[in-house]
Amino acid sequence: MKVLSAMQPSGTLHLGNFFGSMLPNRGYQDSAEQALFFIVDLHAMTTVHDGNLLRQLRQDAARDYIAAGFDPDKAIIFFQSYVPEHAELSWILSTLTPMGLLERSVSYKDKVQKGIDTNAGLFTYPVLMAADILLYDADTVPVGKDQKQHVEMARDIAQKFNNAFGETFVLPEPEVRAEVAVVPGTDGQKMSKSYNNTIPLFGDEKAIQKAIMGTVTDSKEKDDPKDPDSCVIYQIHKLLLDESAASALADEYKNGLPYGDAKKKLFESYMDYFGEMRKKHESLTEDYLSDVLEEGAKKARAIAGPKMEAVKKAVGLL
Repeated sequence: MKVLSAMQPSGTLHLGNFFGSMLPNRGYQDSAEQALFFIVDLHAMTTVHDGNLLRQLRQDAARDYIAAGFDPDKAIIFFQSYVPEHAELSWILSTLTPMGLLERSVSYKDKVQKGIDTNAGLFTYPVLMAADILLYDADTVPVGKDQKQHVEMARDIAQKFNNAFGETFVLPEPEVRAEVAVVPGTDGQKMSKSYNNTIPLFGDEKAIQKAIMGTVTDSKEKDDPKDPDSCVIYQIHKLLLDESAASALADEYKNGLPYGDAKKKLFESYMDYFGEMRKKHESLTEDYLSDVLEEGAKKARAIAGPKMEAVKKAVGLL
């Protein structure tokens, strides 16, 4: 099994990113025949129009990836833009992609409805994503529900190419894990930067403490029994615990654990759980990150180059 996953360099990594995507994807480093994880800085250009900001965001994303346990000795880690075959294949695929397919993109239509400034890059985002996947013959692409359609579109584009020029691309399968937790934010909604309800993994300890202490609660009195199943604090906390510890904590809630104490317990568990990752995050040097990303790009190009040669021969460019 060849697995590919990518991360948008969109700012501070938070708890929802870790449990919703990074932790399950990290497991592929040991189970997959080949695992590729990359930061999609070309995709980020559809919304980030500040060169200095993009440089910083993608560097921060690489640091977060490695600190969170992605191992360059087990997986290929790189910046999308370091492999020019992504953009090259995207153009070739765009010449075959029907406009109607792109117009059916739910993600694009949602952005239009929300009044987000759109551009040609945002409209053709699924074509570049198809190139990202098809370059490496990835057969499994773990994604959230909101990205499933893009993998299906990549299949459609690959099939259209194969029909026109002969069998060239593996048809990828999206993997949407039903068991992956939807991490609640501090306001009870799904944790998301869009809702400003996140708890950061790295960075200032006081910011983490402030976010946790600001978690919403109901109006129960200090010593009243609490329902762990409906308590946001508990629902976040149990992600950090094994089954036995989570059960014991639930009993404390039922026996009247005050919300203030519950938040303090969550903060302590949070810092314990992510303590080693936070230390690693601080220790990673710019030189080390550059070496990892350049070496990863070399490995990625060793796969992407032959694939592009086959594509060019198929379409008549070689």
